[in-house]
Formats: sequence, structure tokens, C-alpha cells
Amino acid sequence: MNTSYLETLESELQYRLSYKYVWYRIQNDAWDNYSGFIYTTVKWEDLMPKISEVASKFKINKNEFFYYTINRWYNYWSALAVELIFADLDGVIPIQNRKNKLVDFSLFGEKFDHKTSVFPKGFKKSLEYAQNHPNELVNWLYTNQSQQQRNHLENRMFVVVYANNGEHWKLKAQISWLKDIISTYVATFDDSKLFRLQLQPYKITKAGLIWAIK
Repeated sequence: MNTSYLETLESELQYRLSYKYVWYRIQNDAWDNYSGFIYTTVKWEDLMPKISEVASKFKINKNEFFYYTINRWYNYWSALAVELIFADLDGVIPIQNRKNKLVDFSLFGEKFDHKTSVFPKGFKKSLEYAQNHPNELVNWLYTNQSQQQRNHLENRMFVVVYANNGEHWKLKAQISWLKDIISTYVATFDDSKLFRLQLQPYKITKAGLIWAIK
């Protein structure tokens, strides 16, 4: 693993933390296209002029577009960092086709997409309840996952972050901390601990759940 690259990502993600987490609007294809530059923009300082330029060019609300874009940028690069963490661990083989929306890596021969999620308010149950009924939470995550491009019912590895102060989303920037948690999970991986769900006719979906609580 390029450790320095992960350190760079962690450092850049910190810039997002001083701003509130709001969207102002539901994600949509038009604004996703406007903010497509997030995929090639690692540094926070490079992001700012691009946001201004696009907002002016398409005459859209700069403040709303600012938050829309930094949210997508933050979620994308934090997710990529987690993917890179998995990819470097023994027993994990990263997918070669980066355009594959259903698989990020193979974990001891089983293919998985991964998703880092904040503990969902919509679950309407406590952390303690979720930990005692993890199968219910995993089912909820599949049922209520994003309706964007990565909506699917295939195997998934969920990393669920929970902050005792309620700011769950900020934990997605703590890459070094997440690395320790994920490394421990993979090192002690047991297929019998995977959840087996009947989400599709004639097919069993396997899902993993990694808790990241602080």
C-alpha cells in the first residue's frame, strides 16, 4: 500500500470537517455531472476554484453547490481510502475492472462491494439494539441504500461508523483509525459470521458488518 497516499487522503479530508454537513437538495444526475471533477481532485485547495467556476458557468446557487460538491468529494475519497485499506490486506484481492459497480474486491474468494455508512437515523433504533440485532440492521441497509448508481443486492461489506457525540460522518475521515479496525476484521475473518440474506429469488446474498465506534 502507498502509505503516504493514505496519509495524504486523511490529511485532505480533515479540511471538510470544519463545515456543517448539509446537502440542500437530493442527489441528482445533473448536479452529479456538474461536480464530476471530484473524481480527479484530491486536494481541497484545488476543489475551491472548480466549485466557483462551475457555479458561475451554469448559474447555479454557489452556496448550495459548494456543500453538494464537498459532500460528494468527502464521501468519494473516504470510500476510496477504505477500499485501498482492504486491497492491501492478506486474503484480499482488489478488482481489476474499476468500472465494475458491483465488486470492489475478493475477500478469501468471496466477492464484495464495500460501503462505509454512518449509523442511520432512519433505522430508528439504538446502537445497542443494532449490535444485538445486526441482521436487522443489515437488511435495513440493503432496503434503504442509495438509489444512485451503486444500488444493488449483491454481496456487500458494510463499515458502519458511530460517534458517541452524534457526529458519525466525521469518523469517515479517520483513515488510520479505520485501517486498524478493518485490518483486525480481515485478520480474524470467519465466513460463518457473514450474514446470509434472501434478497433475490434463488440467490443468497452474503454481507459483512464491521463496526467502527468511537
